Amino acid sequence: MKIEKININGKNESIEVLDKIFSVKINKRLVNNVLYKTNANYKGRHAKTKQQNEISGPTSKIYAQKGTGNARHASRKAPIFVGGGVAHGPKGELAYKKRKLNKNEKKQSIASLMSEKIKHKNLIVLNDFSSEIKKTKEMYNIIKKLEISNSLIILDKSSKKKIEKSIRNIPNIKVTDVNHFSAFDVVKYKKTVFTESSVKELEKRYV
Repeated sequence: MKIEKININGKNESIEVLDKIFSVKINKRLVNNVLYKTNANYKGRHAKTKQQNEISGPTSKIYAQKGTGNARHASRKAPIFVGGGVAHGPKGELAYKKRKLNKNEKKQSIASLMSEKIKHKNLIVLNDFSSEIKKTKEMYNIIKKLEISNSLIILDKSSKKKIEKSIRNIPNIKVTDVNHFSAFDVVKYKKTVFTESSVKELEKRYV
């Protein structure tokens, strides 16, 4: 299929793209499943407290079971004592399983989302950036002119070097490459922007 390609100056052309990425049946159930797993894996679970068996110290009984008039206790490492283990506390990152996403799930979800973006006219292909843009103001004016102020911008390696510094401080814009974006990123931003070379790189991954 052919989709529109825009020059930085606003001139419209067209580019041939693969149907199996940009014109597939939208599988919302698969996309929701992938988003759920991706979002769950983003969560940092770093908080951890020591359980009773992780506290260092003697395990001997603190006093006799009977005859003292006090409650029955075993070790000082019990949760009710200061310095003892924590009952039901956070167990750290290793205690939680990472939800696995296979390659096929990722590819199909991206294809569904790209097709949906095209359907709603929220996918844009730009010419590769031929010259370096050093000023943030200049880059901001280009973004404003092209109406891509809330966008995930997926660049080829050459274009990324030329505009990354001028675009990184502009709000509501994420700049990445073909190897480092997810379905979550595509959904988060209203528009998805490719350069001509980055589209071809994405297609190679699907062939």
